[in-house]
Amino acid sequence: MTRQHHRPMRKEVAFFDSVEGGTDPALVSEAADRAAALLVRGARASSDDEVADRLLHLADTEGIEAIAEVWSGSPPDSLAGSLWRLFVLRQGVHADPVGIARDYEAGRGRADVATVVAGVADPPGPEQLRTMVDEVLRGIAGSDFADVLLRAAAFARVVSAGRAGHSERAGADVVRMLDLAEQLEAAGHAELAGRLA
Repeated sequence: MTRQHHRPMRKEVAFFDSVEGGTDPALVSEAADRAAALLVRGARASSDDEVADRLLHLADTEGIEAIAEVWSGSPPDSLAGSLWRLFVLRQGVHADPVGIARDYEAGRGRADVATVVAGVADPPGPEQLRTMVDEVLRGIAGSDFADVLLRAAAFARVVSAGRAGHSERAGADVVRMLDLAEQLEAAGHAELAGRLA
């Protein structure tokens, strides 16, 4: 038995107006890029000394999660994508500072990064790690954004090396942290070359 195919019915414009769908991905991407540019480029242009503190606590006070969710779909070599990765790193440190401190301590001798680049107190405790990651993010407003990205990448690389040494933490956690480190490092180099947009 053969099935006859019919030409699709032509829909009127009103039909498409009545169809509810998701948000246009192009608009979401544009919003992510604009918010990222404002936070990174706009913050550095500001003469307001409190901008750094406001940026740091944006996640806690202004509901940055909604913006960060929009950033999550951005490529890692974009401002929005790199900000997403910085906030993921901060959230991870704040969610498990004891575990991250243990991983960092275990990874210090294994990772090929300079301690000064990672910027962590010696010895690193949970509170010192929270302070360090907050200082890195505070740098979004006050210092070279490439430096912010490279410091965060170095920190993530050390944590990844530490996790690799714990058999119970090995596997997906190690790969995710190493990917995060590599993406932040690549974004930092793109920023240095003037290619991060």
